[in-house]
Amino acid sequence: MDKFKNVDAVILDVDGTLWDSTPIVAKAWTRAVQENGCNMTVTADMLKQLFGRTMKLIADLMLPHIEEKKRYEILDVCCEYEHQALEEDECNICYPGVKETIIKLSEHLPVCIVSNCQSGYIELFLEKTGLAPYVTDFECYGNTGKSKGENIQLVVERNHYVTPIYVGDTEGDRTAAEAAGMPFIYASYGFGKPGRADYVIQQFDELLQLITK
Repeated sequence: MDKFKNVDAVILDVDGTLWDSTPIVAKAWTRAVQENGCNMTVTADMLKQLFGRTMKLIADLMLPHIEEKKRYEILDVCCEYEHQALEEDECNICYPGVKETIIKLSEHLPVCIVSNCQSGYIELFLEKTGLAPYVTDFECYGNTGKSKGENIQLVVERNHYVTPIYVGDTEGDRTAAEAAGMPFIYASYGFGKPGRADYVIQQFDELLQLITK
C-alpha cells in the first residue's frame, strides 16, 4: 500500500465505479429503440455488459441488425431519453460512500473523472450528486472522440500530474490505465472482471486509506 502514498491525483470511471444507473437507463433505452421500430427490451444486465465501451461500439454491439447510420441515430435518441430519465429520477444511485469519499479525497489531492460516455453525462452526474465543487477536471469520449486511455492522458497532461491512478471496474478501464501509464485500482463491486489490477477495493471508501497520508 505504501506505493500509493505519493499519488498526486485520482481519476475515476463513472458507471460501475461511482454509481449504477442501469435500471433507469434500461427503461429509457427500451423506449427509444421501440419507438424507432426495434422489437427489443433493453435490460440492466445488458447494459452492464455494454457500459465502459465507446458509444459507437455500444451501438454496434446492441443493434448489429440495424443499418450503420440508423443505429447511431437510435443511440443518440437513447442518450437523449437517458439524460431526461436520470435528470428526473430522485433516487440516490451512487454506491455507498461515494459522495462522502470524493469530498474527503478532494481535501488531499485532485479528483478527476474520465469516462467513455456521451457529452453531458459527467456534468449530469456532478449536478445530481452535488460533487461539482470537488472534481477538478473531467473528460469523455463524447467530447473528444478519443479512447479512454487517450482521454486519461489528456487530463493528466493539462493538469501536469506526475503520479496519478485510475479507478474503474472493467477490463477496458484496466487497459486504458495501462495505455496512459498509470496504476489501475479495481472496484470489485462494479460491472466487470479485469484480468489483473494493481490493487482491489471492495468498497469505494477504501480509497481513503489507500492514498491519503
